[in-house]
Amino acid sequence: MTLSIERARSRKPITVLTILGVLLLPAVIGGILVAALQNPTERLDTMTAAIVNNDEPVTIDDQYTPLGRQLAAGLVEGSDDMESNLTWVISNEEDAADGLADGSYQAVVTIPSQFSAAATSAGQRISSGSGTAEQATIQVTTPDDGLVADDLITSQIATVAASSMSTMLSEATTENILVGFTTIGDQIGEAANGADELANGARSAADGAAELPSGATQLADGAAQLGSGASELANGLGTIASGTRDAANGAAELGGGLTSGASALEQSGLVPDQLFTAAIGSQQATAGVKGGVDDLAAGMNRLLAACVGREEIDPVCIGLADMAAAMPELQGAADMASQAAAGTATGLNAFDTQATQTMAGQLRTAGQGAFDLSNGLNQLAGGVDQSAAGASALGTGATQLSDGATALADGAGELATGLDDLADGNEELASGLHQAADQLPSFSDQESTSLASVIADPVTSNAEANTIFGPTAIPLLAAVVLWFGGLASFLVMRAHTARTLTSRRSSAWLTLGGFWPAAAIGAGQGVLVALIVQIVASYDAATWWAFAGTAVLAGIAFAAVNQALVAVFGGAGRWVSALIGVVAIATGLISTVPDWLSSIGAMLPTAPAVTGLIAANGSAVAGLIAWGVLSLIVTTITVALRRTTSAKAVLASA
Repeated sequence: MTLSIERARSRKPITVLTILGVLLLPAVIGGILVAALQNPTERLDTMTAAIVNNDEPVTIDDQYTPLGRQLAAGLVEGSDDMESNLTWVISNEEDAADGLADGSYQAVVTIPSQFSAAATSAGQRISSGSGTAEQATIQVTTPDDGLVADDLITSQIATVAASSMSTMLSEATTENILVGFTTIGDQIGEAANGADELANGARSAADGAAELPSGATQLADGAAQLGSGASELANGLGTIASGTRDAANGAAELGGGLTSGASALEQSGLVPDQLFTAAIGSQQATAGVKGGVDDLAAGMNRLLAACVGREEIDPVCIGLADMAAAMPELQGAADMASQAAAGTATGLNAFDTQATQTMAGQLRTAGQGAFDLSNGLNQLAGGVDQSAAGASALGTGATQLSDGATALADGAGELATGLDDLADGNEELASGLHQAADQLPSFSDQESTSLASVIADPVTSNAEANTIFGPTAIPLLAAVVLWFGGLASFLVMRAHTARTLTSRRSSAWLTLGGFWPAAAIGAGQGVLVALIVQIVASYDAATWWAFAGTAVLAGIAFAAVNQALVAVFGGAGRWVSALIGVVAIATGLISTVPDWLSSIGAMLPTAPAVTGLIAANGSAVAGLIAWGVLSLIVTTITVALRRTTSAKAVLASA
């Protein structure tokens, strides 16, 4: 079936099939593009990627850490942000290279040998306090002849997996740091408490040291008095020793006299007067010696009482103890001599001729006692000399003790001052440590985990990345296919009738005559494209009606614009239309196009169509209407200009 619509560049009429093909062309193109590009991540299982894990695990604090293996598992299992539904193959370098070359693998992810060491280097450097941290890297390789979006998909999945691994490591490192803050705070608090205790102890020591000078002064005074008394004791003991030696000499002389008297008595049988005198003197001398020995024993007992606790360390006390041990023998000898002298005197008073022999024997006994007394007194004198030497040494030591105690008093005063300063310093230290402990943050395990998670990944987004293309992909594709649908209309139809020059109709009528078939086709294309989009996008009713209305209006407006381009530029207008479609695609896919190209794209008739298809609005509708009206006006002017010609042109056409 043929229609009355004129075919471009041919005298053959346009058939229904031609019109149907032009009508369906945008719907077919749009359907193919939307089906191919909408939600490609749902079909990632058709892509195969290889993982080459060359990582050498590390051991940290006796914990085996195979991060390369964990990353490989993360790639295979996916993450919370992106499900990894690619077909993954654990491979080696040779197989991966062969797979890329023959097309078996669309991508290869290589984990280097130092991945675990580098990934954990930051935490290790923080723990050790030295060294340089390294950044772990993975390599994503795609074939040179790979498809355009394959790199984007595999790189995005690898990036998400690496980001997840980085977040996990950062969380662990940060959590350890936060726990370290808490531990440091606790330790500083303990140090502050210790400084408080040290300050209290230093204060108590300072108070005690402040009392030392007084006691040391008293000790010095007592030691000085002890030294003076010891010196006097040494002098007195020297006098006693001298007197004791004199008594010993006298006792020896007495012994000699008694022995001589005994011999004379045995020879004469008579007792001379001198013997009575000697006997009486001997009795008095022995009584005096006995009294002196008893007094000496009593004095030594008093000195020994003062030596309690120092019997084995004080040389004076040791000498006194030795003297005291000899005193019983000395007292015994004195008693014996006293008894002998008393017996001699008694015997002399009761003497008669018959007792001469008895008297002589008693005299010898008394003489022997006097000799024994002399020996004992000499021994006593030697002991007294030792005591005198010990007392002298005691005096010297006491003097030195007095000097030392005085120095101790002076040093104790300085010690008290120093301890007081130490207490002040420790109090300041404790105060500073308490402030530091209060200012350091302290976190529970749960708080540390939560904070580490946020610090490691402080910013997130609720944007969904379910498709490579954003929400403007469908409107852009719809606008572009409608534009090329308008171009297709005027690839098969004329912008105006070939009888423009001879027609008696007005230029406006001729313009509308070429426009309305294309406009009807454009409107139909808009409806079909909206139906195809609804199958894929599943818009709600209100959104779809707004989308469909804008698509119909865009199809009509694009028919007018393409008519004007062909009317003005002829066949070149179709090339201009194709360029407009290409620019619309280029400026609608990404924002990084050059500014001049972006400015051109914003001025094209496709711009309000894309805007209106994204979200229906009055400005987009007004823009499409303005382009349609202006295009009809331009076409009308062009038709009017074409209705004039020269005679040469008429003859040429004839």
